[in-house]
Amino acid sequence: MIPVKIRLSAGAREPEYQTSGSAGADLYACLEAPIVIDPGKTVLVPTGIFVEIPEGYEAQIRPRSGLALNHGITLLNSPGTIDSDYRGEVQIITTNLGSEPFVVRHGMRIAQMVFSKVYRGHFIQTGDLCETERDRGGFGHSGV
Repeated sequence: MIPVKIRLSAGAREPEYQTSGSAGADLYACLEAPIVIDPGKTVLVPTGIFVEIPEGYEAQIRPRSGLALNHGITLLNSPGTIDSDYRGEVQIITTNLGSEPFVVRHGMRIAQMVFSKVYRGHFIQTGDLCETERDRGGFGHSGV
């Protein structure tokens, strides 16, 4: 476990792991009024939480499988990244790929947050890269 400081807005709920084996902590919508997401539309759902993640880590925001399967609700920019130096409210970019309007209500589990170690690259400019079997075949080159 890593220590994550958290500040909650009025009415917000602390992220919660549903089982001892859960990788992701559920994030809850923090709303003054329900939000309707029409098919094909995207909204920003507030959670009312602010986090301080230790340097060297990130939080990844991921969709909830039940919302995706049962309602076509997913997250754009998924997984979204919360950097260790971000201090704003965690908000969820939520889109409706389903065929029916979807209502987000206060306290609804809307996404999950997974913590991950961050490895930063040290970029070295060069004139050549080693050859591989795939080499420069392009996007989708390896087939379906």
